[in-house]
Amino acid sequence: MSKTIGNPVTWIAGATGRGSHYLGEGVGELGREDPGMIETRPLHISDLKAALKSGMEDFGALRTDVMFIVVLFPVIGMLLFWFALNRDLVHLLFPMVAGFALLGPVSAIGLYEMSRRRELGLQTGWSDAFQVMGSPSFVPLVVLGLYLAVIFVVWMFVAQVLYAMTLGAEGPSSVGAFLGDVFGTAAGWTMMIVGTAIGFVFALCVLAISLVSFPLLVDRHVGLPTAVVTSVRIARNNPVTVAVWGLIVVALLGVGIATLFIGLIVVLPILGHATWHLYRRAVVARAPAKVV
Repeated sequence: MSKTIGNPVTWIAGATGRGSHYLGEGVGELGREDPGMIETRPLHISDLKAALKSGMEDFGALRTDVMFIVVLFPVIGMLLFWFALNRDLVHLLFPMVAGFALLGPVSAIGLYEMSRRRELGLQTGWSDAFQVMGSPSFVPLVVLGLYLAVIFVVWMFVAQVLYAMTLGAEGPSSVGAFLGDVFGTAAGWTMMIVGTAIGFVFALCVLAISLVSFPLLVDRHVGLPTAVVTSVRIARNNPVTVAVWGLIVVALLGVGIATLFIGLIVVLPILGHATWHLYRRAVVARAPAKVV
């Protein structure tokens, strides 16, 4: 019997329905423990190069399907940019744009599934990115995504408080006035330096939490605590390599944002696929169960 996908709207609605079917089981997945010890490997700079190479290969093979999925994110970025400029929120524009790095792992969940299927030699298309909606792991993935969203909101609140403490409670009257305050006053430099340091801490926390947790949840039913603890453990055991990976992510996202968010159509898929392959290099695959 041939498989009919239908249009994107009806397909996503069907996938969401299947996801709700697993809601009860998915809630149980939140605290589930992996039956076996999750083995990890040391990460080296060569692993980052290999992961990026594999990520680009996945992007090349799935380019049309992937770009259909991620085209929404540049649109969201441009809308946020427009909103900030038209709502006297110019002073929050940079923290808002920087927040893309905090929410990036959420946007790549479907890409992990596509890389997983391609790795297994399965036929893969855009619709397969939504397969996680029908998995018990969907609930832990949503909860983890909500955690990152909360971190983003807290980051924006901190940015607002820092601006008020250094440059005053009133927002800038224009972009030019804001830039003048930032680069032309001691308070502005203080805001930049302190804000960058605080932002680094936020980014470091998100990197440690999400380094392999999202792809691990996509790949195995391990429970949310196990996924996060494993991710933090890998980051702790490989600080230099993970720091370099973080810089690569920030640099590529910066290029994508600097092109008025259009570059994210290419950057996000490559980073998403590469993250999957980095996970494969960091976490030892579980041996298939023996048939008795």
